[in-house]
Amino acid sequence: MVRQLGRSRTRPTRPPATARAARTPASEVSERRARSAADGGPDGRRHGHRSRWSPATTIRSALSGRSVAGQVFVFQVVIVLLLVVVAVVALVVQSRSDSTMEARNRSLAVAETFANAPGTREALTSPDPTAILQPRAEAAREAAKVDFIVVMNTDGIRYTHPVPDRIGHRFVGTIQPALAGGTVVEHITGTIGPLVQAVVPVKAPDGRVVGLVSAGITTEHVGGAANRQLPMVLFTAAGALVMATAGTALVSRRLLRQTRGLGPREMTRMYEHHDAVLHAVREGVIIVDGDGALLLANDEARRLLGLPDDAEGRRVLDLGLPADTAELLASGRVATDEVRLVKDRLLAINQRPTHLRGGPHGSVATLRDSTELRALSGRAEVARERLDMLYAAGVGIGTSLDVTRTAEELADLAVPRFADFVTVDLFDAVLSGEQPEVGTQLRRTALAGVGKDPPLYPVGERIRFVPSSPQARSLRAGRATLEPRLREAPGWQAQDFELTSQALEYGIHSLITAPLRAGSLILGMVTFWRADNPEPFDAEDLALAEELVARAAVSIDNARRYTREHTMAVTLQRSLLPRTLPEQSALEIAYRYLPAQAGVGGDWFDVLPLSGARVALVVGDVVGHGLHAAATMGRLRTAVHNFSSLDLAPDELLGLLDELVARIDQDEAAEGGSAPITGATCLYAIYDPVVRRCAIARAGHPPPALVRPDGSVEFPDVSAGPPLGLGGLPFETAEVEVAEGTRLVLYTDGLVEDRERDIDVGLDLLRAALEQAGPSPEDTCRAVLDSRLAARPSDDIALLVARTQALGPDRVSAWDVPSDPAAVAEVRASVTRRLTEWGLQDLGFTTELILSELVTNAIRYGGVPIRVRVLRDRSLICEVFDSSNTAPHLRYAAMTDEGGRGLFLVAQLAERWGTRYLPGGKVIWAEQPLP
Repeated sequence: MVRQLGRSRTRPTRPPATARAARTPASEVSERRARSAADGGPDGRRHGHRSRWSPATTIRSALSGRSVAGQVFVFQVVIVLLLVVVAVVALVVQSRSDSTMEARNRSLAVAETFANAPGTREALTSPDPTAILQPRAEAAREAAKVDFIVVMNTDGIRYTHPVPDRIGHRFVGTIQPALAGGTVVEHITGTIGPLVQAVVPVKAPDGRVVGLVSAGITTEHVGGAANRQLPMVLFTAAGALVMATAGTALVSRRLLRQTRGLGPREMTRMYEHHDAVLHAVREGVIIVDGDGALLLANDEARRLLGLPDDAEGRRVLDLGLPADTAELLASGRVATDEVRLVKDRLLAINQRPTHLRGGPHGSVATLRDSTELRALSGRAEVARERLDMLYAAGVGIGTSLDVTRTAEELADLAVPRFADFVTVDLFDAVLSGEQPEVGTQLRRTALAGVGKDPPLYPVGERIRFVPSSPQARSLRAGRATLEPRLREAPGWQAQDFELTSQALEYGIHSLITAPLRAGSLILGMVTFWRADNPEPFDAEDLALAEELVARAAVSIDNARRYTREHTMAVTLQRSLLPRTLPEQSALEIAYRYLPAQAGVGGDWFDVLPLSGARVALVVGDVVGHGLHAAATMGRLRTAVHNFSSLDLAPDELLGLLDELVARIDQDEAAEGGSAPITGATCLYAIYDPVVRRCAIARAGHPPPALVRPDGSVEFPDVSAGPPLGLGGLPFETAEVEVAEGTRLVLYTDGLVEDRERDIDVGLDLLRAALEQAGPSPEDTCRAVLDSRLAARPSDDIALLVARTQALGPDRVSAWDVPSDPAAVAEVRASVTRRLTEWGLQDLGFTTELILSELVTNAIRYGGVPIRVRVLRDRSLICEVFDSSNTAPHLRYAAMTDEGGRGLFLVAQLAERWGTRYLPGGKVIWAEQPLP
C-alpha cells in the first residue's frame, strides 16, 4: 500500500480526459517514463534544461520555510544558537566560580604554610619581627603568586606588607575568629580590587595564639579558562550551523526522490488499484504497526481469522485470536510457513517486518489455509513435547547428589507426560555408593503414577526378575525392551502370576523397560507402564525412553560416586574423632558433632588427661570439606596428643602446633600441592581441679563461654592470636578462675557464624541459649543445638561442654621439705600417716620408696624451695617440686655404679611418671593405681 507523500513539481502535458479515463495509473507511469527517456535520457533530462532534483532546487526548497525541510532547518539553527548562548553563559559563570574557589584555596594554603613555617613563631617573639619576617614574606608571596602576605601581632598591627609604608598600621579585615584559634576566609574589595584573603593563627606549643598571618589574592589573577574556550565554542557553533544546513538539504532531496514525481491524483489511482488487488486475492493479508495494532486486513484475512468489523485500529492481542497466533502477529518477527491452529483451520503464516528497506515500523503477514497439514502438525507437536521432556530431564534430574532422590525425580518427570506409572529399581550396591554386580537382586527405589495403590512391587521391595521377564531380558541385552500388549506376554506374566493378573485387571496393558547404563556399568532398571492411556507404546516411544533413561543414568552414577566419596570421608573422619572420652574426675563432659550439609569437614575436639589430675580440652577447625580437610584434622589431632604429653602450657603447645602447620604447608608447596592448611584454628585449655583455675589459649578460634553456677554467661577475654601456620606473632595464655559447677563451653565457628549473619549475632544467640539451658552438660548441648539449628548447617559444628569439679582439701596433702637429707625420713612418715587416713595402707611401702628417691634427687640435684604434694584421685599421685629446670633421665646403671638406679626404681613401681615444667622450676610426678 502506497500513501500520498507529496506532489511532483513538474508534470508532462496530459491527454484529454476521455483518454485519461481509459488508462490505468500503471500505464500513465510507463508513458511518463517513456517520454522522459525520449526527451533526453533515463533521468528525464532534456538537453539544455536543469534536472528538477538538482542541489540548487533542494536548497531553495529548504530555505523557503514552507516545506518540512525548511522548518527543520530553522528549528535546528535556533537550537544551535541557544546552545551557543547557554554554553558561553555557563562558561563565564563557571569561570567566575572556579576563580573564586581557586583564590580561596590558594590564599588559605599560603597563609597556613607561612604560619606553620619554621622560624615564624620565633620571629614573632624576637625584638624586631619585621626585619626577620618581611624578606621571608615577600619571597613567599612571589613564589606562591599571591598579592600579599601580612604577618601581624594579636592586636592586628602589621609586621610585613608588600608596601613597606603600611607596616605598623592596623590590618583591615576580621581577625577575632583567628585569635580564638580558628581560621578566617573572607571576600572583600580592597585598594587592589575584589580579592579573597585568609587569616590563620600562629600558635605557641601550649596552644596560645602569638600572632596572625594573612594571605590574599585578587580574583582577576586566577582563572581565564573561559577566554581560552570561547573561540572553540564559537567555532563549534559555526560547524553545527553548517551541518544543520547540509542535513536539511539531504532531507529535502530524499523526500523528493521518495515521491518519484507522482502527483496526488496519480497516487490516489495507484492506491485504488492496489486496494482492489488486495481484496481480490484468495490469500489473507494483514498489516500491523510497531505497537501491535491492526492497520489493515483484507477480506480473506477477516474470513480466515474471524475478525470483527471494527478490528482495524485495535490491538491484535485484543481480537480474541488464539494466544500463540496473536503473539506471533503482534511480535513482528520474521516467520516462514509457521503453522498455527485457528478454530478448525491450520493456517500457514509468513511474516516480514516493513522497516527493512526504510519503511515504517510494523509487519506484513500473509495467511494460507493449510488444513491438509493437520496430521503433520500433530506429529510436530508430539515431537516438540518429547523435546521439551528431554530438556526438562536435563535440568530437572540430578538436582541433588542423592541416589534415591535422583531416581524419584526421574519417575516424577515421566508421569503423566510419557507413562502412567514409572518404577526405578537399583542394585543395593548403587544405593551405598559401590559398583553393582549384575545378577544380584534389585531394590525398588522409586515409584510414581497417576493412581494410588497400583498392583506393582512397593518401594523398598527386593526383586529378582525371572529370566523370561522383559526386565531380565533387557538387563542381559543391555538395551531397552518393548512389550506393547502385556496380555500377550507370557514371559512377563511368569514373574508373579497373581500380581500380574491384578495389574491386567487394574488396566496396565503396555510397558517399556530400559537399563540404567553408565559406561560399562548397569546401575538398575527403569520400567514405564501405561494404563489410562489406551495407546500402547511404540517404536518411537522406545527411542524416547532410551534417551530419557540414558540422561538419568548419568545423574544417578554421579550421585553414586558422590555417595561413595562422602561415605569414605565420613568413615575417615569418624575414625579420627574420639570414639569414647577418657576417664577422669576433673570434668563432667558432653559433646556433639554435626557434619555440614555439603559433606564432612575438619572440625574436631578432644579431651586429654594430664598429670596432677588436670585435664586438657581441645577444639579445632580446618577450613574446607572433604577428604583433605578430614586427613588434615587427623594430623593436627595426633600432633596435639603428642605435644600434650610434654605437659606444655597452652601458648607453648599452640606455638609448636603453628610451626608444624607451617612445615606441612612448606612440604605441600615443595611437592606442588595447592591445599595449604593455614586456615586451621585451635583452642587449647587446661583445667586444674586442685586450684580450680583454667589456662586458655587460642589460635584464631572463637572464644570460649563460661556458664557460672548462678546461670550467668560470660566470654572470657582470651587473646585470639593468628590462625595456625601464619607465624610471626606469639600466642598468649589467659588464666581464668572457675568455681566448682561452672560449665566451660567450647565450640567451632559453624555454631555461631554463617553466610547470613555475623559472628557477633551468633554469640548473642549462644548467650541466650546458655542462659536458658539446664545445669548438666547434656542439657546444655541439647539446648544450644535446638535453639541454633532450624535446618542442616552449612558448616561443621563441634560442641564440647565440660562442668568443673574440684579436688577438695581432704584429697590433697602438701609438705615443704628443707634442703637436708635428714628431712626425707620425716616426709615418709607424714605420707604414711596420710595414706592411713585415706585407707591406702597397702600403698605405703611403694609410696615411701618413690618419694624417697624423688625427694633425695631434688635435695641433691635441684634447688630450694622443695615441696611434696600427694593427690588422691582415680590414682594416687605423688609430686615433688623444686626450682631447678634440669630434669632427671632414666638410665641403666652398671654393676660397679653406686647410684643411678633411683628413677629406674620409680619407673618400675609407678604406673606412670614424668616431668612437667613450671615458670619457677619443675615437677616430677608418679602415679600408682588405687587398689
